[in-house]
Amino acid sequence: MAQEKQAVLLPDFLTVRDLAEMIDASPIEVMKRLIANGIMASINQQIDYDTAAIVVEEMGFEAHSASAAAAVAERQKAAESQTWRKKYTEEKAEYLQRRPPIVTILGHVDHGKTTLLDTIRKTSVAAGEAGGITQHIGAYRVVHNGRQITFLDTPGHEAFTAMRARGAHGADVAVLVVAADDGVMPTTREAIDHARAANVPIVVAVTKTDLRNANIEGTKKSLMDVGLTPDEWDGDTLVVPVSAVKGQGIDDLLEAILLIADDSDVVANPDSEASGIVIEAKVDTSRGTVATLLVLNGTLERGDVVVAGTAYGRIKAMFDEGGKQLKSAPPSTPVSVLGLSEPPQPGDAFETAKNDKVARSIATERAEQEEAQRSQPARALTLEDVFAQFSSGQSKELSLIVKVDVQGTLQPIIDSLNQLSENNSQGISIRILSSDVGHVTENDVMLASASGAIVIGFGVNVDNAARRTADSQGVDIRVYNIIYKLLEDVELALEGLLEPTYADRTIGMAEVRQIFKIPRIGVIAGCYIRDGEARRNARTRVKRGGKVLVENVPVGSLKRMTEDVREVRSGFECGIGLNGFNDFQAGDLIEFYVTERVS
Repeated sequence: MAQEKQAVLLPDFLTVRDLAEMIDASPIEVMKRLIANGIMASINQQIDYDTAAIVVEEMGFEAHSASAAAAVAERQKAAESQTWRKKYTEEKAEYLQRRPPIVTILGHVDHGKTTLLDTIRKTSVAAGEAGGITQHIGAYRVVHNGRQITFLDTPGHEAFTAMRARGAHGADVAVLVVAADDGVMPTTREAIDHARAANVPIVVAVTKTDLRNANIEGTKKSLMDVGLTPDEWDGDTLVVPVSAVKGQGIDDLLEAILLIADDSDVVANPDSEASGIVIEAKVDTSRGTVATLLVLNGTLERGDVVVAGTAYGRIKAMFDEGGKQLKSAPPSTPVSVLGLSEPPQPGDAFETAKNDKVARSIATERAEQEEAQRSQPARALTLEDVFAQFSSGQSKELSLIVKVDVQGTLQPIIDSLNQLSENNSQGISIRILSSDVGHVTENDVMLASASGAIVIGFGVNVDNAARRTADSQGVDIRVYNIIYKLLEDVELALEGLLEPTYADRTIGMAEVRQIFKIPRIGVIAGCYIRDGEARRNARTRVKRGGKVLVENVPVGSLKRMTEDVREVRSGFECGIGLNGFNDFQAGDLIEFYVTERVS
């Protein structure tokens, strides 16, 4: 029986001395092997992987590329993060079957995404749609060489990211549309960042190849500049020239999608309980709530009880994209369903329940949780939280979006951040989802929100829309003007040494107009809210004549008419009682404030 060779993991480049140490051989012996193969190399000279592999194999070892192994590990890590894979992690391998891939279209706004989708639909519609009443349900299936492909009919990375922000990674493949007359645009780079952040493999469709000024080779060059090297240039990105107007290249594009899907091992268990995501939903005046569901695992049956976000109900009817009634929907099938209690949100996960009572209970509990979250300021991962989340097993890496003022600053900051990641003693890695020149925009915040990332800016401003979205989505934005301070904060966060800072923020001002003494309760100030809002869970300071009488006083009671309320907004009257303070006078000002963590 032949003895199994010992595997050796080789880097892309190494010296003769390093190679000898890796296989525990004499450098002289390695040099002799190289000379025998026509390569003259000194002991400190670098050789590439292919050359080293020849020597390793001749000396009885099995050579493996370290970079290739790292790429495989990265793809595996990316695959494990996708929503549909999580759906069947507890399924037995023998029950899993290949399912049709689900595709989303991304790219610049004017590069022909919708035209491409329309062309694919017209030329490759699924069998059985002809003759039916075609209806828009947000997704449809096509057939290529006897195999189905499901397309999400919501082109644009904004829709893609909005679904990801709710936890949905429904797509298996992203088709990046790039016009041959334009090349890579800023929006194209944003779409690439969003697809990479979602760990979705990319196929590039170079559109408008029929135009006179089309430059396919130039477009491929611009793709290579953003890290998408075409496979024909020894890269790993499939680039397919197409003309949606003439219908050219469509079959090649569909074939490329299937190749990527096969490489990703897209599978599901059709015999399991149905689960998936919501594509879209609306209220129809004649039919009630109509929701489009995309089945990711299991088979959805007419009559099943479904919970989708805070909506629930028994499926009364189910239609495909051609308007045909269905009794069941296997994995990767988009269906329009009737019977839910309310329209769920796009990106909500859905699953089946045993009966209406269980479904109602789950939906009610979720609604209560959402209400509780709405009453508290949204807060996602902050830089101070990184180490704590890593220690508790919630996070294994720090995801960053980096924006800087000038191009010359960008690469040094990226290199320094990568070096911090390599040298970190706690094992927390840094993943840079996007890095670019320019101010922090709303799109940066949406990417951060969907990915659990932190936005780091150097010498840049944050536009108003980005600031509002960051506040509502709970995204941490850190802007610096000194590089060493930026790097110091990140390093301290990785080591668990960055302490949060807090500041008081005034949220409202009330003017005392009347005093009421109520037996067994105390003194209540009849007030008019002059600015902002009075809040039940805030603290207060009482001012008279410009001087502070007391501060850090909690609110004892807050009433509107006779009702206890949580907050009263500007322009309304209310009754306010403070714990431990009764000495009110007409004209006093009660300032409401909260303590918040600040960057």
